Parts: sequence; C-alpha cells; structure tokens
Amino acid sequence: MQELARSEHTTKYQKRESPEKSGVPLTLERVEDYLASLAAKGRVQSTIDGYRRSMRRLYHALPEGDKTIRPGTLRHWREQLLERGYSPTAVNHFIAAANGYLDYVHARELQLTDALKASRKPQPELTRNEYLRLLSAARALGRERVYLLVKVFGNTDLPVHELEHLTVEAAQAGMLSIGSGGSREIVRLPVSICRELLNYAKQEKIQGGPIFCTRDGMPMSRNNVTISIRQLCVAAGVPEEKGSPRCLRKLYQSTRAGIERSISLLIDQAQERLLEEEQLAVGWENG
Repeated sequence: MQELARSEHTTKYQKRESPEKSGVPLTLERVEDYLASLAAKGRVQSTIDGYRRSMRRLYHALPEGDKTIRPGTLRHWREQLLERGYSPTAVNHFIAAANGYLDYVHARELQLTDALKASRKPQPELTRNEYLRLLSAARALGRERVYLLVKVFGNTDLPVHELEHLTVEAAQAGMLSIGSGGSREIVRLPVSICRELLNYAKQEKIQGGPIFCTRDGMPMSRNNVTISIRQLCVAAGVPEEKGSPRCLRKLYQSTRAGIERSISLLIDQAQERLLEEEQLAVGWENG
C-alpha cells in the first residue's frame, strides 16, 4: 500500500508539474515538499537550510502575482545576483538549489546547467572593524554624505546602480522597490538609517526624489560613489581596494548570513530541549 501511495504521489506531481510554455509555478509550499524529499534522501540539515534560503531568495525575486519559473528565468536571476555582488561560487549554490527543485517537479528543461567559473582573484573583504573606522573617519572629517553612503551599502542589499531609487519617499516608507520590467524586489531600510537619511535630506533642502545627488542635482554615478568611499579609506587607514559599494554589501551579506546561522542554531537547540522535556514525560523507557 505504501508503494502504491508513493507511486500515486509521484504520478500526481508528474502530471501537475509537467511544464508548459507558461512555465512552472513556484510556491513556498512546494519548496517545503522539495526540501522534505531531500531530507528523505539523507541530505544533512545544513544543506537543506541553505537550499531553503536560496529558494526563498528566488521566490522573492520573482514578480508579485506571477511566481513562475519560465525559460530564461534562472539565467536572468543569476545576472541579478552577480550585479548585487554575490560571488560566482555563491551564485552557483543558489542555482543548484533551483535546479534541484526543477528536477523534483520534472521540469529539467528549465534548469540552468552552465555553472559559473570561480573568480581567480578573490574579492577583498571588509571587516566590521574597518567599516567602523570608515564611519569614524567620515564623522571626524565632517563628511556626512559619504558617511551615509557607507552606512547604506554596509547595512542593506542595495546595488550601487539602484542608488538613484533611494529617495526621500523611500526613506519615509522604510523600503524601496528595485529591478526592471516584471522582476521587482523590495529592499528594506533600517529605521535608524532612514532617520539619518531624512535628517540629511532636510538639511540639504531635498524635499523629494533621490537623496544622493551631485551639485547640479543629478543622481550620483557609480564612479562618484566609489571615488568618495576610496578617498575616505585613506583617512581611515583602510586599504583602498576595499573602498567600494560591492565590498560594503558583501560585509552586509556575510553579517546577515552569520546572524541567520546563529538563529538556526538557537532553533535547533530549542527543539532539542523540547524533545528532551517530552522524553522525560512520555519517553518509552520512562513508561
């Protein structure tokens, strides 16, 4: 009977998930079914947790109201991830999780199989202490704009080419929408940074629109942002090659990943304590 039930479950997915021209729907419920299948195959919990984060990242990158994986979706997503500063190795891990999901729902033709080659020259990594030195140097020099640039890129997942969308209205809302076409993504802004951004805008008499502008009112370019941060590196005693929005965003991503790992460990420990308490109460050997 179990084999029959398993066969019916597989057939149901084969029929339901067989991709048409419109693509394959992606729901968080199906993601959990996929992860449960990995657990049943003996995958370790750390791998499953990493795949869950990857699939949720893909889910939120898809357009609202159309959470569907179509031909070219993974390639477009990979380009977005690279633009946002993720390393080829990290991007390959994200794509591997999505490819596994597509294999699970019998949609292999939608997979992206050409893995990226790892960068030969590792990207320099900014430490938290160096980040704080940049902020201290900016304060000592009275350079509030570059101070805020360092804070924004060091504490959000905002790509530098989307900086013009960081407006007074976005700071008031605590978030902004980035992306192009139908693929949009929400970047949330910490409350303390929004407060500083709005104070700066009021001081500079910026009532609306982009907060970071040149003297003629145009949004700052990627080159201007990088030059400003690298000049600050000299005063802060930080290697200039670390003075880029990409390095600051990488610091944010690694910091957040560390926090997520800590939370995951706390959840595992809480579950273990719960099981131990239940074992004391209704364990077989206690009967």
